[in-house]
Formats: sequence, C-alpha cells, structure tokens
Amino acid sequence: MEPCWEPGEPGEPGEPGWARPGAELGGRGLLALAVASGAAAWATWAVLLMPGFRRVPLRLQVPYQPSSPRQVANALALLRGRAGKTVDLGSGDGRLVLEAHRQGLRPALGYELNPWLLCLANYRAWKAGCHGSVSFLKKDLWKVDLSDCHNVIVFLAPSVKPPLATKLLAELPDDARVVAGRFPFPCWTPSSSLGQGLEQVWAYDMKEVRREVQGSAQENQV
Repeated sequence: MEPCWEPGEPGEPGEPGWARPGAELGGRGLLALAVASGAAAWATWAVLLMPGFRRVPLRLQVPYQPSSPRQVANALALLRGRAGKTVDLGSGDGRLVLEAHRQGLRPALGYELNPWLLCLANYRAWKAGCHGSVSFLKKDLWKVDLSDCHNVIVFLAPSVKPPLATKLLAELPDDARVVAGRFPFPCWTPSSSLGQGLEQVWAYDMKEVRREVQGSAQENQV
C-alpha cells in the first residue's frame, strides 16, 4: 500500500524540510541563510549607501543610521521655542528636518550626499504634505556656508566631531544652537542635555562655547 501523506507532516513530497513552518534548519541550511543574508546586506550597501561616500575621505565617512523616534523627539525638544534657519548635517532620510518643520522651525533643510537617501527624504516630505516647504540638498557639509544658520542638528560619528567643531566655531553666529545626537562634542560643555544612553542628545549654545574656548586658550598661553 502506498503511504498516505498528511499535509504538514515531515517528508511531504515537493516541500523541502527548511521551508515548512517550525522545521529546524540543518547545518547547510544555516550556512546558506547566513551567506544569503550577508549578500543582501552587501548589495544594500553597494547600491543604496555607498554612492554618497565615494568623494568623502575615509575618516570623515558616516554610515547611515536612522534616528529613532525618541532621538528625534529629544533633539527637537532642545530646539523648542527657537526660530531661524535650521539645518541637519547629514540628513539621511529626512526625518529630523521634517519634524523641525512641523514644530515651526523654518526654513528647515538637510544636507546629504547620498542620492538614494535624498530621494527617500523627498518622498517622505511629499507623503507628509511638506514637499516644497522643506529642502534636501546634495551638498558636502564641509563645503556649505553655515553663517546664516541658527539651529544645527548633528547626528554624526565621533570621528567627525573634532573637525566639525572647528567649522562650527568659525562660521556659526553667536546666537546659534547646535544639537548633537548619539555622541557629544568631546571638547565642548553642553548647555543642556536630554535622554539617556543611545537616546541622549546634547545642546550647545555657540556664545557660551566660544567663551569657554577662548578662556581655555588664554589659560594655555599663561
């Protein structure tokens, strides 16, 4: 008598064991899954994220990492009640710029080199009904003039902070505020801070930062 196969039983004809819900992966299956996952991750990087890095020195490259809702909320809380031009340096998918616009910080714009992320940011702006009200520009943050910016958002890697601090000190007006997420500026004392761990953000008022930097320079000369 031919065996009777019940649906879902192990060994069902035409269905590999790894494809059935609840089936355990063997050693080869796990290896194949790992290889496939690695290939997918590399493909995503090569196609979507790498283009914006090709013209940036290795030490100044910043991998794309979207901000969490709590990070966005904390960053904008430290800018509440302020006015003037607001920029996000390395704006990624645009979520911080969009939230700044929603909270009345205008004009709000982001600088980003990666064309795929710029497309995503513009799509998010269109979906939110903000297309034309916010701007996402394909510009190198090291080459833009920040002298008319009053609010600057910086969610960048620690290696970028020291050279960026020099640029901000040279260009920003005294009434500007800088909000840093994930990592603080190592040589600046924050005016305020909000959140804990990875959700923490720091605010720096440029007038106070300049006073501190000048005081340190005078002490070093003595």
